[in-house]
Amino acid sequence: MDVTRSRTPESGVDDPNRRFFEPDIETMPREQLLATQEKRVLELVPAAYENSPFYRELWSAAGVDPARIRSLDDFLEMIPTFSKDDVRAYRDRTGDPFGGLLQVPTDRLTSIMSTSGTTGTPELLPEIWDTAPPLPTCAARDIWEIGVRPGDRVLVPPGSFRGFFDTFFHQMGLVPIYLDSWLGRGAEVIAAMRRYRPTYVQLLMPTVLEFERLAGTHDLREAFSSLKGAAFAGQPLGAALAAKVQDEWGIELFTYTSAGDTGTAWECREHDGYHLWEDLVLAETLEPDSRRSVASGELGELVATDLDNRAAPLIRYRSGDLVRLDQGTCGCGRTHARQWIAGRLGDETIVRGRPVVVGEVWKAVESLEETHDGMFQIIRESRVVDRLRLRVGYVPADGLDLDGLGLRLRAAVAAQVGIEADIELVPVDDLVARSSSVAKFPRVVKA
Repeated sequence: MDVTRSRTPESGVDDPNRRFFEPDIETMPREQLLATQEKRVLELVPAAYENSPFYRELWSAAGVDPARIRSLDDFLEMIPTFSKDDVRAYRDRTGDPFGGLLQVPTDRLTSIMSTSGTTGTPELLPEIWDTAPPLPTCAARDIWEIGVRPGDRVLVPPGSFRGFFDTFFHQMGLVPIYLDSWLGRGAEVIAAMRRYRPTYVQLLMPTVLEFERLAGTHDLREAFSSLKGAAFAGQPLGAALAAKVQDEWGIELFTYTSAGDTGTAWECREHDGYHLWEDLVLAETLEPDSRRSVASGELGELVATDLDNRAAPLIRYRSGDLVRLDQGTCGCGRTHARQWIAGRLGDETIVRGRPVVVGEVWKAVESLEETHDGMFQIIRESRVVDRLRLRVGYVPADGLDLDGLGLRLRAAVAAQVGIEADIELVPVDDLVARSSSVAKFPRVVKA
């Protein structure tokens, strides 16, 4: 994704008192948004067909003639969808590390990042950019909405997957403070909060869990009092833990998620859905395993098209995310669509003919004090199983009766899900440490 085609971070910092980073874009009338999308799509299709071997092969097999794509409606009717498995199959067959998506010579690339690898092998993300990496830059509007302004200090974990943030924060006029916030670093993060008084911090699940352990010996509300807001990504917090972060620690959380792997979608101050920037992504919702679209507000699979990616755009990419889309104007005044995420395709587990979803198990797990962090995994070798197997993280405590906890937890799961479960209890920090990704915690695993 290359956001520098239309803007650079410094374009929004001339008036720090305004609500929107880029008001003309963020409140653009829908007719203008659609015209922008159509113009970009008509540029995208011939370039991808000429330069991307993956799309040339996929579209030729579907009988697509790029010259016949003359409107947005033509694009939606004729261009086939594809999934991550299709790209992996192409990569395995050809040896192309970019899965056939790259449509420029490698010497034109500015950087190559990667995905977090939560659901498999990390995918390479070739990028072209001028002033700052694309992924952080596309979040400029969202961070501005939190209230972060030039001169503010921001505390962020170092890392390179999905894009480093140094140049972006500097272009925003911010002072980044980099600190290792992974397991065992909670006390150092709290000390840094008190010393530097940042207005913004990026939180991950392990950090939040460690803060919870330190709450008895640290005044977390005081330590976090300088924050205008905190970003949170990966698996969403359970209701109990989210309430503790916001009500007891005084942190306003702004959760963000994937925009169908084309970028990110963030909550605004309304906390009512995740904003998709439609000048950067064309978002659709289709029936799973079908090309039929669903009505606005109904559940469907998010299908995304990069509108600003000059290196390796995703074009009608089936994300596997089950979402609801609403293109009505948000309470914040933005006109871009919002999405609400229901889950992932394939996360539903069929136990002796009965469907079990992650959310049902989550409610049962977080209902008990010892497991209220909501950290658990469904263990299965296939989607259809005979027994529901769970691995659940608990908070260790002196005198804790693990046998009794197991009995109470099985009863809670049976009451919520309607199925008896085999439960393995694991200290919550040990469970988090098993995650293969620094950003996300997989809820469905094979072992």
